[in-house]
Amino acid sequence: MPPLINRERCNGCGQAAESCCQRVCPGDLLIRKDGKAELRDGRSCWDCTACVKACPRQAIRLVLPAEIGGGRAWLGIEGKEWVLAYPDGKTERFPLPETKTPT
Repeated sequence: MPPLINRERCNGCGQAAESCCQRVCPGDLLIRKDGKAELRDGRSCWDCTACVKACPRQAIRLVLPAEIGGGRAWLGIEGKEWVLAYPDGKTERFPLPETKTPT
């Protein structure tokens, strides 16, 4: 299933943002509409989560397919953790790996 973009949280990242969802999407599926991110063609998304990881405002979540998450589970980032939320309200949290700055 394609990612969901919370348009209230999205600020479009501005033109200078290096990790903007639009720039990191390997399928070139995200566009800007009215200054906010929007999915151009969800059928072509292969759920790589690049946009979820890149969004500094945590405005993008990936809804998991029914085979994996019961059709209503989602995966997103909150703070420094991946959050997997199930339809019954249960959540699992996984710390994001530390990134090292090249020296």
